[in-house]
Amino acid sequence: MLLLLFISGTTIALAQKKNTSAFAKGADVSWLPQMEATGYRFYDTDGKEKDCLQLLKERGMNTIRLRVFVNPSQDKTNGHCSKEETVAMALRAQKAKMRIMIDFHYSDTWADPAKQAKPAAWANLSFDALQKKVYEHTFDVLTALKKAGVTPEWVQVGNEIPGGMLWPDGSTNNWAQLAQLLNKGYEATKAVNAKIKVIVHVDEGNNNEKFRWFFDKATEHKVKYDVIGLSYYPFWIKKDYSETIADLQNNLNDMASRYQKEVMVVEVGGVDEQVQNTKELLAATIKAVRAVPNNKGLGVLYWEPQGAKSWSGYGLSAWQPDGKPSPALDAFKE
Repeated sequence: MLLLLFISGTTIALAQKKNTSAFAKGADVSWLPQMEATGYRFYDTDGKEKDCLQLLKERGMNTIRLRVFVNPSQDKTNGHCSKEETVAMALRAQKAKMRIMIDFHYSDTWADPAKQAKPAAWANLSFDALQKKVYEHTFDVLTALKKAGVTPEWVQVGNEIPGGMLWPDGSTNNWAQLAQLLNKGYEATKAVNAKIKVIVHVDEGNNNEKFRWFFDKATEHKVKYDVIGLSYYPFWIKKDYSETIADLQNNLNDMASRYQKEVMVVEVGGVDEQVQNTKELLAATIKAVRAVPNNKGLGVLYWEPQGAKSWSGYGLSAWQPDGKPSPALDAFKE
């Protein structure tokens, strides 16, 4: 997300196994604990106060995505998402019978196509030591989740990394090193639970040329992963979804076929004030992912739909000024 443009156990395993074939419909709600801590309240359409996760479930969602920062600040929108906070939120999502995705940024704050800063504590490490930190951090967070009784279904190794991560060491200017860093994240994930699916995530899901370049390079350098994750934000490319949805469909199909991988739109969003357009965008995106041949389209997740603009300054949420969910989210019911 180019966010700064908008803001200056056995039973558990069985339950997860039973649901893993279902199409994932969900949301990244990493802001939720801080929204609640600062007094934000959520309401159903009838004005009754209700838990946010319940409101999302009632709109057809079954999956929660949570980002992890390494040593975050206490800033309400740009910080938090520590290991401890992530474990607490994951437990809450699991109690709500939601499936879970963990998104490692490998940074103290936002990592996205414009910035992939190393955590401050890792800044001066040798490359060998940096690889070790990626493994240890990934393993540590996932082990903490496991000890709490939570095993995520998916783990993202890096967030929107068309230019690599942990710059400059893991830049796409040095694919050999980027591949080693990604593989450390993969190996740490599988060491905790081999069944967790590892996602590599790139933005502009409608841009087939970008995806082919990135994943051809990943193949060449033997990057290990299970799922190709895509972001799809028509707003950021300054085109209506109707102009690019066919390109998204083509890219989804091509990624699944060319690399024999599952695909998933792990971030999507529309302008909060354009309710009908956003609902149509979501319906079209869900339809596109469902249409990927051989059931290789895994799901669609909205990025911070509950992150109301009045609280976050983020204009692509899907929550109304009165604390109620936008009707746009009804697309997930269908």
